[in-house]
Amino acid sequence: MDHFWIGLTSAIWLGILTSISPCPLATNIAAISYIGKQADRPRTVLLTGILYTFGRALTYVILGALLVASLLSIPQLSNSLQHYMNKILGPVLILVGMLLLDLLRLPALGGSGTSRLRERLGQSGAWGAVLLGMLFALSFCPTSAALFFGSLIPLSIKWESAVTVPTLYGVGTALPVFVFAVLVAVGAKSVASTFQKLTAVEVWARRITGVVFVAVGIYLSAIHIFSISIG
Repeated sequence: MDHFWIGLTSAIWLGILTSISPCPLATNIAAISYIGKQADRPRTVLLTGILYTFGRALTYVILGALLVASLLSIPQLSNSLQHYMNKILGPVLILVGMLLLDLLRLPALGGSGTSRLRERLGQSGAWGAVLLGMLFALSFCPTSAALFFGSLIPLSIKWESAVTVPTLYGVGTALPVFVFAVLVAVGAKSVASTFQKLTAVEVWARRITGVVFVAVGIYLSAIHIFSISIG
């Protein structure tokens, strides 16, 4: 049970780290600023920001739940994943940790073909913010893709959690965005200042998480792959 709580906490942290990574953070701020451009109506700004946050978080929840539920619904595949997950998780964590430490690089994902759709959604009012959040959530950057597919999905499979773990990840991605929605409603200067501070925090948070991932990956690999007794 204690290990399960560690898994739940890890899911929230992965969500927060995803949200404050440079690419998602920049798109979040741009989207909230765009859909909340009516500065003389702070309630509307706050509402659109909350709905954008909800759409983004909901996408991660649905996508994660569908992927995990699909994998666990196939008996043979589910049994194999449960049997070999500890062996798989170690190398996966090492690779993700190396990506977070910039020791490995993935090509940029996505493209500019959805820019017109984003503009239309941004002009469609509060409920368009939900769809805009969902669209941005699906525009994975290398770091967010590594955290979601390389860490969250294996974690969900390990704990056979198709809903709880993805939901907590979605909540984690929503927390910083909600703060920005409030700041946009208060004043743009606060957003710019906080953005700079979060950018600096993200660098160290990503590095620390990368080191932890590599260390835990080596530990799990030593125990479950090489059968080395530690401690």
